[in-house]
Amino acid sequence: MSSKHLSEDISALLQGCLTSLTVVNPCVTIDVANKTVYHEDALTSSDVAIVSGGGSGHEPAFAGFVGSGFLSAAVAGSIFASPSADQVYRCLMRLGSAKPDRGILVIIMNYTGDKLHFGMAIEKARAQGLKIELLVVGDDVGVGRSRSGRIGRRGLAGTVLVQKIAGALARKGASLSEVYEVASAISSNVATVGASLAHVHVPGRSASTDELNVNDEIEIGMGIHNEEGFGRVKTNLTGLVQTLLKQLLDTTDSDRGFIEIKGGSPVILMVNNLGGLSNLEMGAVTTELSKQLLGTYSISPIRVLCGTYMSSLNGMGFSATLLKVVDDKLVDLLDAPAAASGWLPPAPAENWSRKGQRESSDKDDDQLAGQELPSKIHVDPAQVKDVLSKALRNMIEAEPEVTKYDTLVGDGDCGLCLKNGAEAVLSHIKSSSTNDAVNLVKGIAHVIETSMDDAIFTNAVAHALRAQDSKQTQSATVSVWGTALSDALQTLSRYTPAKPGDRTVVDALQPFVEVLKATADLRKAVDAAKKGCDSTKGMEPGLGRSVYVGGDKWKKCPDPGAYGLLKFLEGFVA
Repeated sequence: MSSKHLSEDISALLQGCLTSLTVVNPCVTIDVANKTVYHEDALTSSDVAIVSGGGSGHEPAFAGFVGSGFLSAAVAGSIFASPSADQVYRCLMRLGSAKPDRGILVIIMNYTGDKLHFGMAIEKARAQGLKIELLVVGDDVGVGRSRSGRIGRRGLAGTVLVQKIAGALARKGASLSEVYEVASAISSNVATVGASLAHVHVPGRSASTDELNVNDEIEIGMGIHNEEGFGRVKTNLTGLVQTLLKQLLDTTDSDRGFIEIKGGSPVILMVNNLGGLSNLEMGAVTTELSKQLLGTYSISPIRVLCGTYMSSLNGMGFSATLLKVVDDKLVDLLDAPAAASGWLPPAPAENWSRKGQRESSDKDDDQLAGQELPSKIHVDPAQVKDVLSKALRNMIEAEPEVTKYDTLVGDGDCGLCLKNGAEAVLSHIKSSSTNDAVNLVKGIAHVIETSMDDAIFTNAVAHALRAQDSKQTQSATVSVWGTALSDALQTLSRYTPAKPGDRTVVDALQPFVEVLKATADLRKAVDAAKKGCDSTKGMEPGLGRSVYVGGDKWKKCPDPGAYGLLKFLEGFVA
């Protein structure tokens, strides 16, 4: 849990957040005093108005969903606190006083404060002649019937789907009773469960100690206001998703079996970021949910939404929502456009007709790559395996030292990156028996690309070898390799400005290549690489991440990349 914030002034944060909506969406207006955001056209429209609101800290819910085809207005309370009845009443009257028969549907989450304050305002507005219906959504399955008791299920991100579909239907001119009926049906068929790695810190409050924030447990069913959930577990992503889906879909669980979704049933999946997970993690979560839904439950969602819809400030967690589609028209309403800045729609409807095989096969990749053209520059396969294996193992054994150096001057990943690449190449050459020097290097380059991402120099070596190919068979002598490496070094210079003296791998690579080409003596070339590597100790960095590292730790060690390369090259002469 991070307790650092850009501002500790809650009032300023709320006003700034709500005002920003008018900046990014010119059709939105704000009543600053009452912390209420309106869609300007909704103030004069005859369509049914859709109103929501609740405590702040859940952005974009709900003010971020104000716009055409979604919410007409949203009333905000303080962080994790319900807006007052007076705020809500003023909103209802502003929307309905001029047209009391238009109809207003208020959709809120099942929390005591929200129900009380919105309820008071609704009754007061009804007394003024306004036609208003209230729908309270409770979609949480993390806390079962036995614990929730008469209070009922908490409202979570599934509320957003109810509001979106209701807003789209209202935009089509449906009556209040029609919109309420559809929204109620959705509410009865939606279920959500969440998980979090830590509690959140509210700006302006003192930080509290909580073991969840420092251990490796995950809380299942944590509420969006830091409320306690179902329990805590130690598991990986696969195990976590198994637990969540079981709570959502296990109809034999009398405490949590709120909706029944059979295999093959059309469902909508919403994967909601609680505010603090990276897009990288959210992608992995979405993939795991989709994979297990299909593999374990034979459910293939007809729409998938992934993003931040209802946060808990910067919550380190996510929620998964399943909406059982009881009417195909609901999907059309979900797909309908909405001019709300916080809404992340699913992919366009026409895209879902292409749903099917999403991953290309190795065979497809091989066909794209085409057949390798043979060359007449030959090597001894047995000798290649022996020499390369020694060099690669030498690099692998050097991983701890490289990692240590890179931890001091970089981000600490160089050692493992080189080790992973070396292990992949080692595995590749064990199964390779080619005597074609060009295709040998091309094969190694492909392995490096897939295991380390960067193989510019290795591909350039293959190209330079191809340039030396002729109609006559020839051996890949040291001279041939020296020329190829020299040409590849020139190619590399087109993509990086690194030169000797910049404290990079080039400090070891360039002297090795130059001496090898000039002398055809491998040992002398390795000695030159060692001198180049040693020269980086105390060398002020000119390129690379070392440039941004403060202090003087970089003066005490060689460049990690240069050192890793040296260990590889020393393996050739060991």
